[in-house]
Amino acid sequence: MDLAYIPSPSTGVINLGPIPLRGYAFCIIIGVFVAVWYGNKRWIARGGTAGTVADIAVWAVPFGLVGGRLYHVITDYQLYFSEGENWVDAFKIWEGGLGIWGAIALGAVGAWIGCRRRGIPLPAYADAIAPGIALAQAIGRWGNWFNQELYGKPTDLPWALKITESANREAGLYHPTFLYESLWCVGVAALVVWADRRFKLGHGRAFALYVAAYCAGRGWIEYMRVDEAHHILGLRLNVWTAIIVFLLAVTYIVISARIRPGREEIVEPKAEKAAEAGETDGVEQSDDDVVDGETEDAAPDADADTDTAADTDAAADTDVEHGAGNGAGSAAKG
Repeated sequence: MDLAYIPSPSTGVINLGPIPLRGYAFCIIIGVFVAVWYGNKRWIARGGTAGTVADIAVWAVPFGLVGGRLYHVITDYQLYFSEGENWVDAFKIWEGGLGIWGAIALGAVGAWIGCRRRGIPLPAYADAIAPGIALAQAIGRWGNWFNQELYGKPTDLPWALKITESANREAGLYHPTFLYESLWCVGVAALVVWADRRFKLGHGRAFALYVAAYCAGRGWIEYMRVDEAHHILGLRLNVWTAIIVFLLAVTYIVISARIRPGREEIVEPKAEKAAEAGETDGVEQSDDDVVDGETEDAAPDADADTDTAADTDAAADTDVEHGAGNGAGSAAKG
């Protein structure tokens, strides 16, 4: 008798009236929101403006979903195009099946388009959102729990995952590889945040570190899985993909650090120009205040001079009149 295990949901769909809420889709959506929210915080800290990450995500997310689905369908084509299978199922993304490799690759294309439209360097944007992507993956992996898919080999460990029987799976207790990968992604996010603060990573190196760290974990987790997959030289296709991408990411970090050391000082030119414009306006306002102050101070002095001149003229007129009167009087006496 098994005393401890992780139960699987009896269903992956919750019906809210006429609206079906699918656990897999819900996890993906929550993951996207977390990635954009945290990426926005990091982008602002780097000197960017609020809302830029979300604006670019409008391009990156749809491209990423299409890329993830394409990679899955292409690498597991037998699930949709073999005899007895329905090719229409290839479009049913809510039933699971997103390849992270395709999602990142095509998502990067969408991000590049969004960055180009705003005049932003893609590497700086990638560095800002890298930990958020790792957290999104950590959340998204729980969608596999709802669908009872992508589990590992049989085990009797206390944290084993209980899988119920269906047409495509056998009931039993298995390694919860979805949980392993979820926890690994949280660790990757923490690693990238720490390394970025410690070494001031720039020019895409924080993103490359995320890719390398994720691949290191994905390799051994993928090796534990028992779902159907293509093999090359005895290794699953995704294991080879993880090895190749890991080597590319590490190579990029080494070469980039030599060619472009340090971190970008300006990540969003428009934000920098806006800040400079604000400083200039402040200086001009101060100058105007000084000019106005001098004018206001000078005005009373001008009035005082005018009053003094008027008093002098009046005194002169009085003296003239008195002088004339005295002269007339002397003439009368003589």
